[in-house]
Amino acid sequence: MTLHRNVFLFAGVGLLFLLTGALQSWNLSLNILNLALLSAIMAVGVNIQWGYAGLFSTGIVGSVALGGLAVVLVSGKPVPEGWAAGGPRIAAALAFAALAIALAVWLYRRLKPGAARALALALFLLVAFFIYRGLLDPAVLAVEANNPAQAGHIGGLGLNSLWAWPVGALLAAAAAWVIGKIALGLREDYLAIATLGIAEIIVALMRNEDWLDRGVKNLIDLPRPWPVPKEIDLQVNPAFLEPVAAMGLDPVATSTIFVKLLYAALFGAVLVLLIWLTERALNSPWGRTVRAIRDNEVSAAAMGKDVKYRHLQIFIIGSAVVGLAGAMMTSMDGQLTPGSYVPLRFTFLIWVMVIVGGSGNNWGSVLGGLLIGWLYLAAESLGPSILRHVTSVLPFGVTEDDLKEFSAHTRLMTLGVVLLLVMRFAPKGLIPEK
Repeated sequence: MTLHRNVFLFAGVGLLFLLTGALQSWNLSLNILNLALLSAIMAVGVNIQWGYAGLFSTGIVGSVALGGLAVVLVSGKPVPEGWAAGGPRIAAALAFAALAIALAVWLYRRLKPGAARALALALFLLVAFFIYRGLLDPAVLAVEANNPAQAGHIGGLGLNSLWAWPVGALLAAAAAWVIGKIALGLREDYLAIATLGIAEIIVALMRNEDWLDRGVKNLIDLPRPWPVPKEIDLQVNPAFLEPVAAMGLDPVATSTIFVKLLYAALFGAVLVLLIWLTERALNSPWGRTVRAIRDNEVSAAAMGKDVKYRHLQIFIIGSAVVGLAGAMMTSMDGQLTPGSYVPLRFTFLIWVMVIVGGSGNNWGSVLGGLLIGWLYLAAESLGPSILRHVTSVLPFGVTEDDLKEFSAHTRLMTLGVVLLLVMRFAPKGLIPEK
């Protein structure tokens, strides 16, 4: 019975995408599907942290942003002049900062607790900070002065975007290791505040460090992952145009749909592989261990389980999955816009997906990602049409400007209503944990 219900739920969500394509546009439907697939991958990553181990992190947006940064560093066009202007000195400054932090940790452990240790560390870090800024600032100014209108950054390696996907996961995992060492010992509410604050620091750095990713100037024309071509290349390719013409299809619309289908196949393959891996992990001794820690840390610790190590491990794995999805999203968009990384879209919306789908269940996270992804993105395009029909019975006229203004709030209102209904009638989610 449960299996039939789950199949019915997924079929219902699939029907939403089919109706969107049939009644509106297949381009729109596929665009929503691709973003929903990426959101589902992020939801699986959050479910690993919360559903497996009970770690309440609100720093998801930081992992997504680091995934996007990986695409810039790995797949962005090389800027030899920018790197030559100050790249090696920036690398030296960052290496010095890492060494200084390591030495500070070593001093903290070697010195006896007390005022002397605090004073020594404060002096050491103050001196190290001025040396670091003395190395970094001139190099940054030199890089950003190199053709600032079109470059002003160190550039990337120019590799295929597929290579950036695992790098995005590694960057997010490395950041999660640092954050976990700092924040995982905190209570749940403090952990949420700390992870949100650190994520905002990551996004703020990406917005302001032009030498790294052009900041708010944005970085465009990032290469697409293999084997996805550009639409304009398909529109001049005889091998594509001939069969399209034979079927009497519009080459422009067909090329766009074809590219989005390729993205859907890539993202779907990654999601299927991820689900296979997470299901095997969840049903393994490792999965039973982390769930035992989640349910009762004291009992698990009494049985010899290393609670802190498992928490750190889960936090890193979940963040890596989110970073992977962030890299995939940036490679699909073909541009990095740091200003678009906002907690509403890349933290709280993902949490809604996990809650609605059912925390602790990987299939529930996928269902929540697809359903809420469709609602969040379709409400923007369907809102004016729905409001136009609703307001047609009103005695006073409603202008198109009014409809646009009202429709901007339709998305949040729809999500709120859906979340309330699910929490009332399915408090454990649409597909709850077994």
